[in-house]
Amino acid sequence: MAGGIAGARRLRPHRGSTAVPTLFRFLATIAILAGLAFAGMFALATFVEPTPREMSVTIPAAKLQPGGR
Repeated sequence: MAGGIAGARRLRPHRGSTAVPTLFRFLATIAILAGLAFAGMFALATFVEPTPREMSVTIPAAKLQPGGR
C-alpha cells in the first residue's frame, strides 16, 4: 500500500469547478443582492423628496349622523 490507504481518493475539485462551496457562494450572492436592495432603498429615502398634495375623502352622510351606526 504505497502512498496511503488503498482506494482512497485525494480531495481536489473537479476539473473546471472552483474550490468555493456552493452554499457559501449562494449566501454570498444573497448578501450582495440584499446589500444592493438596502442601498437602493436608502438612496430613495435620502435623495427623493415627496411632493405634498391636498387630499379629500368623501364621507357618506350616514356616517355623520349620531344614530347611523
